[in-house]
Amino acid sequence: MSQETYELKAEARERVGKGSARELRRNGLIPAVIYGDKQAPIAIALNTNEVTKRIHAGGFMTTVATIEIDGKKHKVLPKDYQLDPVRDFTLHVDFLRVSGNTQVTVEIPVHFINEEKSPGLKVGGVLNIVRHEVEVHCPADAIPEFFNIDLSGKKIGDSIHISEVTLPKGVTPVIDRDFTIATIIAPAAGIDESAAEGEAEA
Repeated sequence: MSQETYELKAEARERVGKGSARELRRNGLIPAVIYGDKQAPIAIALNTNEVTKRIHAGGFMTTVATIEIDGKKHKVLPKDYQLDPVRDFTLHVDFLRVSGNTQVTVEIPVHFINEEKSPGLKVGGVLNIVRHEVEVHCPADAIPEFFNIDLSGKKIGDSIHISEVTLPKGVTPVIDRDFTIATIIAPAAGIDESAAEGEAEA
């Protein structure tokens, strides 16, 4: 499962548009919108520091949050956000309303484990990561935090495909084929067999 949920307090925005958005940002707030679940969109304003802290903490796009507006709580999942390209602060966030049966499409990060148990990497091979994230369909209340890819026994020339990853129940890849996540390739300089043997003995 993804990170624990968190709560943000927001205020409804009466005015929308560039002028009001600039005014909000001057006051330390971010314009945002909540949409989906067959309800009318709600324009809101959030505390800039709170949201930026959540973005930099990681897992922002895969963690369901609760936004409270005038005492009413909305369960949401961030779907998009914009950062200022120069000053790296948040300009705008889009949130999707979710409920227990909501299916969402999210990108889940990939973690590689047991690198020391890979013969290919031991002799100087290089882990060539094709996908750092895998896009999946899954229930909004059961978003995986990451996928572990086990490199045990992997040799130079081996590929790791999505079919080798154990996906939780209800989680399916968006791409409908057995795509490659990573490969182990020979180093550009070639393999130093004697050094590899020395390492193995050590």
